[in-house]
Amino acid sequence: MKRPTREGWLEAHPYLQPVAAVCAEVDRAARDIEIGSAPVPSFAAYDADFRAGVALLRSRAAAVDLAPAGRATVSLAARLAAAPSASSGRIAGEASALAEGLRREPEAAPRVAEWLLGEASLEPPAPGLLRYLGWTVLARYLAPVVAAFEKWRNDELWLRPGCPACGSPPAMAQLVGTDPGRKRLLVCGGCGTRWQFPRTKCPFCGEDAQELSVVTIEGEGGLRLDSCRSCRGYLKTYDGQGQEDLFLADWTSLHLDLVAHDRGLERRAASLFTLDLAAAFDA
Repeated sequence: MKRPTREGWLEAHPYLQPVAAVCAEVDRAARDIEIGSAPVPSFAAYDADFRAGVALLRSRAAAVDLAPAGRATVSLAARLAAAPSASSGRIAGEASALAEGLRREPEAAPRVAEWLLGEASLEPPAPGLLRYLGWTVLARYLAPVVAAFEKWRNDELWLRPGCPACGSPPAMAQLVGTDPGRKRLLVCGGCGTRWQFPRTKCPFCGEDAQELSVVTIEGEGGLRLDSCRSCRGYLKTYDGQGQEDLFLADWTSLHLDLVAHDRGLERRAASLFTLDLAAAFDA
């Protein structure tokens, strides 16, 4: 079976095009600003915190400096506000308000970085947009750290529902390998980390059931809905490998969130896409 491309996916799911256009515009703007790369911390110094369940970015021992990413996020908001294109016109008003609010904020860069991790009392205009812009920047800034961290850590010592890198709840999941050694990975929608988690355990309520309730939908490229009978939470899951950029992007499967909602399920997973889905698809 031929693997779908991004263009083919959008052609088959035209209601995703408004969201795709905004994501593409933000990506283009992000490429035009200086983001840099975070230096890889000393994992030896962080080891005790890792074993205690402290996420890497929340560890004082690791001491990853996020202020440069905060500065880049402020620059990205200003760039989107100053030169809106046809697609970013959808968010131009929010970007302008956000850029102005950040310009007035004392020590905006470090406070934005702390706010993205839930550690600052910042009250920005357009918080949803700031979260999306901030994690767009952070994912790029942290790429070398996330790659090195994946090679260093032993996921068997983690097995927690929160991201081992940033502490966020998962946005999606992925099934990899073949039975009997098949693994379930949880996927962070912010920093992009993937980490191992028990296949039958709910990452939201902790219930351990021998069978998850699974909804498969024909023609969705291996995407499915895995839900918990106890808490009614669900996790969009990519049952496959090789097209992670497409199928683990979250926005490419927003229509499945509507399917889940129609089935009485609740999205307890993290998401950078807090927009009204129905309104976005109708735009």
